[in-house]
Amino acid sequence: MIRIEELSKNFSTVKAVDQVTFEVKKGEILGLLGPNGAGKTTTLRLISGYLRPDQGRIFVGDQDAVENTEAVRAMIGYLPEYNPIYQDMLVYDYLQYIAAMRALAPEVKEERVREMVTTCGLKDEVGKRISELSKGNRQRVGLAQAMLHDPEYLILDEPTAGLDPNQISDIRDLIKRLGRKKTVILSSHILSEVEATCDRVIIIHQGKVVADGNPKDLQRQAVDESRIHLKIAGDGNVNEVLKKLEHVYKVEADENESKEIRGYLVHSAHDHDLRPDIFRLAQKEGWVLYEMHREVVSLESIFRRLTSG
Repeated sequence: MIRIEELSKNFSTVKAVDQVTFEVKKGEILGLLGPNGAGKTTTLRLISGYLRPDQGRIFVGDQDAVENTEAVRAMIGYLPEYNPIYQDMLVYDYLQYIAAMRALAPEVKEERVREMVTTCGLKDEVGKRISELSKGNRQRVGLAQAMLHDPEYLILDEPTAGLDPNQISDIRDLIKRLGRKKTVILSSHILSEVEATCDRVIIIHQGKVVADGNPKDLQRQAVDESRIHLKIAGDGNVNEVLKKLEHVYKVEADENESKEIRGYLVHSAHDHDLRPDIFRLAQKEGWVLYEMHREVVSLESIFRRLTSG
């Protein structure tokens, strides 16, 4: 578990992190989402021990990250946004070098290097110079070095930045596999990446936490009503019959639709899903139900609402 309590960090007059508090459970993939300059990277550097907080406490496992920085660093695998790998080294030599820096015992060093080459999909790249690799494969090398000492916690800062869609998909799948065994915190400003990869999302804006929850919970919390879109062919006044359903307070008919098949927008309390009731009503009334879906607020809309202005 990682626990952050009222964490703050200032750079001159800029408050980069402002009273941030959250927990990450064991085996959870947490996404820190926010615009550029929101405080994501600073938060990760504080957790990793690369910066000291001006205020607040950080616990990684049972260790205080400020009082026991070296012990916490040994528990964490960290991939910064700008992957600091030595371009003139061979992939194999670089991983051997990192293993030595991590003081891995000789009897496990070779085994761990081979395991990371396999895990990160580097078998065809292991004899190449890092400068010859694609951006995606350099990110794989960065992930391999972060995991070489088998840390319990992984901290990844913008792990898919600058990658093409295929590379993003590959790295995303790798992170999800790692998340089955590790506790992962990753930062990003790419909404689709966070939504597809993370169990939980924290949105940061101007150094503060402005939302915390899994994507579906955030979507539910963002609306104060439920909206069901329908296309129905039916006799009688469909509009008035729909209004009689419990929890419905407004029904809008699309006057531009054909007379045979008409669109409706049904408004109700946000905590009640009307779709089963509407389906049963359509059966009872003999309507032909061509379409029914519940309107969902996108994570992008939530992000823009919380971080604009």
